[in-house]
Amino acid sequence: MNERERQTPAPAGARAQLRAWVDGGARGNPGPAGFGARIEDFEGHLVREESGFLGVATNNVAEYQGLIAALRAAVEMSAATLEVRADSELMVRQMNGQYRVKNAGLKPLHAEAKSLAARIPRFSIRHVPREENREADRLVNLAIDRGV
Repeated sequence: MNERERQTPAPAGARAQLRAWVDGGARGNPGPAGFGARIEDFEGHLVREESGFLGVATNNVAEYQGLIAALRAAVEMSAATLEVRADSELMVRQMNGQYRVKNAGLKPLHAEAKSLAARIPRFSIRHVPREENREADRLVNLAIDRGV
């Protein structure tokens, strides 16, 4: 289900310093859903974009799928640092341990995200306003449009 829009692998042996803008959304909740992740170096140059259609899912499931896509890509590229920016306050607070994950459907996604994040030496995630996450949102909408 994951479609790579553009991809530039890190040079062999590189320990990338990456920033990822992640998003997920559903048209209806639940409804047709998709995720997007824009991965950049610290200078803001595009390294990779990930997006995918999820079928019918909730907004929160789609948000976690965007995070997981970014984490998988960072692990594949042997990233030394990954700074994630997301507009889902719930997901960010759950990942930072401020909120417990109560929803049974989110527990396995949270566990997978935590496991992947543990493989990156310096991982952080923070909440940003939706206006700052436009590129990831664009990828979400492209994925949903392709899949519907």
